[in-house]
Amino acid sequence: MAWAAALGSGACGLTAAEPPAGPLERFEVRTAAAPRTVEATVVVEAVDGGLLVERPDQRYEVLQPDAILSREPLAAARPPESHRELGRRVLAELPVGFDLHVTKHYVVCFNTSREYAVWCAALFERLHETFLTFWRNAGLDVAPPAHPAIVVIFANRQEYEAFAAGDLGAAADRVVGYYNLLSNRVTTFDLTGSETLAHEPGRGAGKAGLEILASPAATGLVSTLVHEATHQLAFNSGMHRRLAPVPVWVSEGIATYFETPDLKNPRGWRGIGQVNDTRLDRFLQSQRPGMLQEIVAGDEPFRRADDALDAYARAWALTSFLVQTRKKQFADYLGVIAAKQPFAADSAEQRVREFEAAFGETPAELEAAVLAFMARLQSRRR
Repeated sequence: MAWAAALGSGACGLTAAEPPAGPLERFEVRTAAAPRTVEATVVVEAVDGGLLVERPDQRYEVLQPDAILSREPLAAARPPESHRELGRRVLAELPVGFDLHVTKHYVVCFNTSREYAVWCAALFERLHETFLTFWRNAGLDVAPPAHPAIVVIFANRQEYEAFAAGDLGAAADRVVGYYNLLSNRVTTFDLTGSETLAHEPGRGAGKAGLEILASPAATGLVSTLVHEATHQLAFNSGMHRRLAPVPVWVSEGIATYFETPDLKNPRGWRGIGQVNDTRLDRFLQSQRPGMLQEIVAGDEPFRRADDALDAYARAWALTSFLVQTRKKQFADYLGVIAAKQPFAADSAEQRVREFEAAFGETPAELEAAVLAFMARLQSRRR
């Protein structure tokens, strides 16, 4: 997920999936060239008059107080846009050549084959159903996102990286897709043309080429796609709130927990929480005292290039342990996280205190139990 990019460029109870409570307003905003008009709802108003607003295309924007020339509520509420109207709004921002594929919960903008867009949308729809059902059964009051989820798919990696550089900077060439907190979109490219699949039969061959996405060579690529779509669901279903201090281990732990779809199954998942072999092996190989305390107390391990893969594996392991052994407590803990407001204060001490209040132990005290649980998972594979 584009944490650093979203927060850098932008620098709840379980009802965060509801539309913003404020009315739609019109702002005249000073720019270097000429004033521009912004229509949006206010998400957060700072004491100095600065505003975090949400535009109709779901994009967050920060309006600095000295740049706001005027502000007025719109005279009458407007009916919500249809999926296609929203899609056309997004298309207007994209390069020429993009088209739309619309489903019940998604608006997919693409300039690759329609077959690939349809395949992605079907995968995301299966994730949508599975994600909401799983967390409701766990006792968490998640809600269907109030707006359709926007996905942008480029035809090839070159076009994708050129676009993604605006969000990710130099990191654009290291990921095959990402979710951005400010735009609220998942952006990716047609994976059937990935260099990872260069030697697979059917590569890039339209509908027939989709078969390679079920091959072992494509597992990591598809997992990334599902991972980012899980972030999008979590931040729009009431589980997390955008730009709130959501611990990265929570967000990434949940995304890694869902990133193993069964592409041979028409429903996409035989069951949530199957062993994520890549994460399990990494966790056991990199385990050391204090590792869980570190990821709960702060997000820094996820941002250090040398530690990030280990941190993701630890987030998966801790999430798997808590979901499978303390599901009710974990759901209650997610409720605490969901209540956090955008830009709210946060500290290492507060994070550890909230964790201990939810589970009765500190992360350090739980470490032995998590290690034993992971060792049992590994033994069952033999």
